[in-house]
Formats: sequence, structure tokens, C-alpha cells
Amino acid sequence: MIPPAKPGGHPRTTDMRAVCNGIYYQLKTGCQWAMLPHDFPPSSTAYSYYRKWQRHGVWERLNLRLLEQCRLQSGKSLQPSVIAADSQSVKTTGKKGEVYGFDGGKKVKGRKRHLIVDSLGLVLKVIMTEANASERIVTAYALMSLLEEGTQLLESVKSMLVDQGYRGDTFGLAIWLLIQAKVQVISRSGKSFEVLPKRWIVERTFGWLNWYRRLSKDYEHLPEMSEAAIYAVMIHIMLRRLSATSTTL
Repeated sequence: MIPPAKPGGHPRTTDMRAVCNGIYYQLKTGCQWAMLPHDFPPSSTAYSYYRKWQRHGVWERLNLRLLEQCRLQSGKSLQPSVIAADSQSVKTTGKKGEVYGFDGGKKVKGRKRHLIVDSLGLVLKVIMTEANASERIVTAYALMSLLEEGTQLLESVKSMLVDQGYRGDTFGLAIWLLIQAKVQVISRSGKSFEVLPKRWIVERTFGWLNWYRRLSKDYEHLPEMSEAAIYAVMIHIMLRRLSATSTTL
């Protein structure tokens, strides 16, 4: 699914495997692009492909394709029946243009990652917004975007698991009209920390992102590049999972 070289002109000499290795080295270590070791292609080349694939939607398509393979590998059907949504406010390294805000609840200046995941914690959709964006509006928009992309992953969804920030009859009605799924709000019984049934799935996904130092904060100037980084990280996680199983078999 990596775009082939354009026809005509000088043949492509860059190794796409080396480019991917350079991109994942930068995501894993969090180093600056200019500090990429010389074992990889030049940093300008690696970033050029990274940005180009983001503009053409390659990262998102790869993520959905591997998600289907991981579901089949786990004995699941292609279409999940349960999905979960949540958001995470993250700091930025400075004011990032218009997509920048303050989350009054979490006391965080920066941006907010909105994730929709399946029952395995694999990402269906990610959207980056300012930190004070409404979770309910963005989640409804994310589902609408998935439907417009023509994916079949939402056809069998019966339930969406959310926390108390998504409460409201209007949001529940919107989700029902979009995908005919029931919104299930899972609330804490008190103020102390507790592991909530099924809610830990999406929280674990946020934990996976912390394995990659580039995602410890939002370092990107463009929010779409922040989304591409999360898709790329999930692709790396799923590839390792698939390759480990094939090696064992």
C-alpha cells in the first residue's frame, strides 16, 4: 500500500524499508528529525515521505487494513460489535496556531487526542483538536468521517462505551442516528481511582502511545501530523503483533 514511484524520470533509489525504519526510529526515540542517525536515509528524505503519505491518507488506510488482519488473527469478526471512545489532553511545546486551547478539567494547555477504538483497543479513528474542544461533538464527527470514507467497520456496532464526559440524550440520539448503536456510559462509584469494566481498553491504548517518546507531548506544528504519528505508531504495534504470531506458527 506504499505508493509506487512516479513513472518516468530517474528510477527511485531510496529504500522504502529504510525510510520506514527511520520514521519509526524518530517516533520511538523522540529525537529531532535533523538528529536522525546516518544509518537511515537523510532526514529530509524520511520526513518528505512521512508527510507525503499523510497527505495521501496512506497511514490511515494502512492502519485500518492491519486492524482487520489483527481482528481475524484474534478470532474476531471484521466488524466490531463494541467500540469505545475517549480523549486525552496533552501538552504542546508552545502555542500551536489555532489548534491550541486550555482544558479546564485537566488543567492542560495544548491539544486533545480523541480516539475511537474496537474491543481489542485498536484505533479506528483519531482526531486532534484544541484542548477545550467538546468530546461529544468531535466523537460524532469522527464517526461521520468513518462513514464517509466508506469503511464497513461500523456496520455491526451495537454499543459504544464512554465515560461521564459523554453523557447526554442528544449525544446518544446522534450516535443512534449515525450507526444505530447504544451509548453506554460507565461511571465511577466514587472519586478514587478504580478499574472500570471495559473502559480500561481505551485507557490501555493511550498507554501504548506512551511507549513512543515522540508522543509524550504534541511536538507537531500541524494537527494532521499528530494524527499521522498515532496511526503510524499503531501500525508499528500491529505489525509486531502479526509478525510475532506468524513466526510462532
